[in-house]
Amino acid sequence: MDISTIIWLVIIAALVLYVISIYNKLVSLRHRYENAFAQIEVQLKRRYDLIPNLVESARGYLKHERETLEAVIAARNSALAGLKAAANNPGSASAIADLGNAEGLLSNALGRLNVVMEAYPDLKANQTIQQVMEELTSTENKVAFARQAFNDGVTSYNIFRQSFPPVFFAGFFGHRENGELLEFADSEVIQTAPRVEF
Repeated sequence: MDISTIIWLVIIAALVLYVISIYNKLVSLRHRYENAFAQIEVQLKRRYDLIPNLVESARGYLKHERETLEAVIAARNSALAGLKAAANNPGSASAIADLGNAEGLLSNALGRLNVVMEAYPDLKANQTIQQVMEELTSTENKVAFARQAFNDGVTSYNIFRQSFPPVFFAGFFGHRENGELLEFADSEVIQTAPRVEF
């Protein structure tokens, strides 16, 4: 073998190794955001399991607020269906968007329930209600943390997949456009500076 053949073989081997490293990194990043979504799924399921306990505990106090309780259960069931669809394909932009919308509706329904509960001091003082509310608050914090980890994973995946030269190989390796950020309606709060007048 002459020296030019050896040089070409080394260059080809280096290129093959580089393409393999791109493939491996794409796979690794996709699995990271899928794992992060699995953490969201665990926390959301826990949240969905707590909501019937809250509704059942409040039912005796809120006999006149049946519509509010039914709205919470309906929103919970809708969010659970959205979670199942998103869990089947966490890379699906439409499934993630649908889950975000369902979570927004559930948050609104729970907010209405909280407003109603404020009008019943005995209900707020109930030990079971307080315990379930503390569990829900703790779970909300865990969901927010898991959602941030998921969104970070999706962002890393998208940045790498769209960068040069991986963008040329991503489609060939089956890494299509996916990886939607998970946004809930409550995370879209617009903050404005307070206006002060003297």
